[in-house]
Amino acid sequence: MLAETELLLGRTRDTTATEALRIAQDTGQVRHASHARGLLAFAAALRGEDLAQAGPGTGDAGRDGSGRDDSGGDGSGGEGDWAGRAQAMLDLGRGRFEAALDRLDLLAHRPHGVYFVPDQVEAAVRSGRPHLAPVARFESWARASGRPWARAVRHRCLALLADEPEEHFEQAVACSELPFQQARSRLLYGEWLRRSRRKSQARTQLRAALETFEQAGAAAWAAHARAELRAAGEAAAPPADDLLAALTPQELQIVRLAATGATNKEIGAQLFLSPKTVGHHLYRAFPKLGVSNRTELARLSLFA
Repeated sequence: MLAETELLLGRTRDTTATEALRIAQDTGQVRHASHARGLLAFAAALRGEDLAQAGPGTGDAGRDGSGRDDSGGDGSGGEGDWAGRAQAMLDLGRGRFEAALDRLDLLAHRPHGVYFVPDQVEAAVRSGRPHLAPVARFESWARASGRPWARAVRHRCLALLADEPEEHFEQAVACSELPFQQARSRLLYGEWLRRSRRKSQARTQLRAALETFEQAGAAAWAAHARAELRAAGEAAAPPADDLLAALTPQELQIVRLAATGATNKEIGAQLFLSPKTVGHHLYRAFPKLGVSNRTELARLSLFA
């Protein structure tokens, strides 16, 4: 559940799902392992990675893209949903809108399917099939939920379908409860402003979207925002090499805990590792981060 929350916040480099997968496999919990694989696949998709090459545990998640989990079940607990949505998000991020819509249609009436509706609306509009956008379903859920982010995303959906979308876009970008969703709204708003020849205002939205996507490690979305920003008259260079990307998932998890001041013994107890193994991972991670001790480690931003 923590991994799901982190993904909804746009934290694509999170390693909680990696830990969940390891524990589920060690304890023979097949459905939870399937769920974790789906989450890892979704994180990889947001980063813009091909799922077959994205790393351990992602290539076999939701093999058929139908939302069925690979444990042989029907994914009714949401396990297969994340794997199916992963491929759809990869398609959406890379501009393959018809493929994304086809995949999302398969998830529409499954448990948790309402969370995927805004993606379905965007895919439908961008593929030239707005009549297939199920916006009414998300509208009713957003009102009932009472969540600010849901109301904001509802406005994004309405903006995509409106002849005069500006008021909806303004409402969509006003909520920062989920930064990744806000960035997606800013990207769409910036595109519309640029097409309306309001390039200065477009750059403001696109610049903010790009910053969030880069912080989240969402490479495909960042590339899209960068291209739109360039079309709006502002060059945006790709970011410098990301130090966190050089770490393995286990190393990242350990250095994050070490940065809080936890000892090797305390980290080992939390991650079910020996203190010696923790020390070995820190020994390998420090040079990659350009630090030599925990004091320097604490000064780094390790939670992007």
